[in-house]
Amino acid sequence: MRPFLLTLILGAALALPAAAAASPSQFTIFEAPRELMSDDAALRTQTLDEIQGFGVQWLRVVMYWNSVAPDHDSATVPRFDETDPAQYPGFGRYDRIISEARARGMRVLLTVTGPVPRWATHDRRDHVTRPSPTRFGRFMTAVGRRYGSEVRFYAIWNEPNHPDFLMPQYTGSRRHRVAASPGIYRKLAFAGVEGLERAGVPGSKVLLGETAPRGTSHVVSPLRFVRGALCLDSHDRKRRGCHELRVHGWAHHAYTPAAGPFYVPPQPGDVTIGVLGRLDRVLSRAGATHAIPRGIGIYLTEFGIQSRPDPYMGVSYTAQAEFRSISERIAYRDGHVRAFSQYLMRDDDPRAASGPERYGGFESGLRTSGGAAKLAYDGFRLPLVAILGHRRTSLWGLVRAAHGRARVSIDFRSRHGRQWHFLKHDTTNARGYWATTTRQVAGRRYRVRWVSPDGGRYYGPLTRSYRSP
Repeated sequence: MRPFLLTLILGAALALPAAAAASPSQFTIFEAPRELMSDDAALRTQTLDEIQGFGVQWLRVVMYWNSVAPDHDSATVPRFDETDPAQYPGFGRYDRIISEARARGMRVLLTVTGPVPRWATHDRRDHVTRPSPTRFGRFMTAVGRRYGSEVRFYAIWNEPNHPDFLMPQYTGSRRHRVAASPGIYRKLAFAGVEGLERAGVPGSKVLLGETAPRGTSHVVSPLRFVRGALCLDSHDRKRRGCHELRVHGWAHHAYTPAAGPFYVPPQPGDVTIGVLGRLDRVLSRAGATHAIPRGIGIYLTEFGIQSRPDPYMGVSYTAQAEFRSISERIAYRDGHVRAFSQYLMRDDDPRAASGPERYGGFESGLRTSGGAAKLAYDGFRLPLVAILGHRRTSLWGLVRAAHGRARVSIDFRSRHGRQWHFLKHDTTNARGYWATTTRQVAGRRYRVRWVSPDGGRYYGPLTRSYRSP
């Protein structure tokens, strides 16, 4: 393969809805738990400044029921009013970040999830197996009462199709395995929605899902999970006797492997960023049969591209910036997607181990674990994508921090060159997006420049061209 032409060989077409137009209101969510849940006030302030400096106004905060509840390791249910937020000792850290975000005019998506108190499970042996829907509903009432108008967007459970957060995923023997987690989750979802309604918070919106992207022998695939949780039959129609789930959207974590954003997983139940159309179609059919409200959106509430030093999932810093931007373009072009996200600000710290276990966390940050900015840092501020066509190259980008229309400058350089040359100017729409084309020249690299209203000069990273399937 010639180095100037980076082509991802897929063996299948990109499964996006052909008629979907770009979402007119897609927004960006940022999640940085390492910094924002820290007791270091200066670190929290610095990180919030950075996030807002990017132009992001939404934070995702994951609240673990286990970390809030009293006597969470006990098998004996403590005697307290489970709907009274004052009787939960662990709200403090969540209060702090929600208050700090709201003081800046930022909005919070609060994901309430397991692990759960041991006393809130069916057999009281661990923190994830068959949580009590009744007790979860009471907890959601307490959460709603705690935050009132401060939080209007909630998601129920983080990756409920993964055994780290909900068990059992399957029941039965090898030949007759049944996906159990969708049914368990459906009961939790109903209880959570009703619990928030009892809290009496007007205008609250609830997302379901937060599903992991790929299934295994231990993880229920996202489409199998969606169908089970929404009570759909083999034709994606609501089963007789099932009630509609009153929710605002479906949340999903559309991570992709090192092969890149155009990767097409061979298992039809998996949903990575390159095959969002699979999820679109199931949710559309579910809405048509009133399993969920018609026309609900998809919220990509956790996403990132793993980079080096992860030797297995990680890509180069250049590819990380490019893959992240291409993924955002895919989301933007899908009219069903309401939100895109970035997880993390800084990589997880390496573990005190050698071999595969050393990088068992996430290296999807815009900074290294030590704090140094990667190329994706500038690439997040100024995403740029170059897609090869028949004779022309399509350029797409976003000035994330723009308030209204903005002018950008586009530069190019040759495959072996070191000097940048001006190509053209372009103007964004009112939301900061822009798109143009240029004559296709083999080996060209591109970058985008932007001067903010206060005079700040920003440069995006070098961007290579890719061929879209």
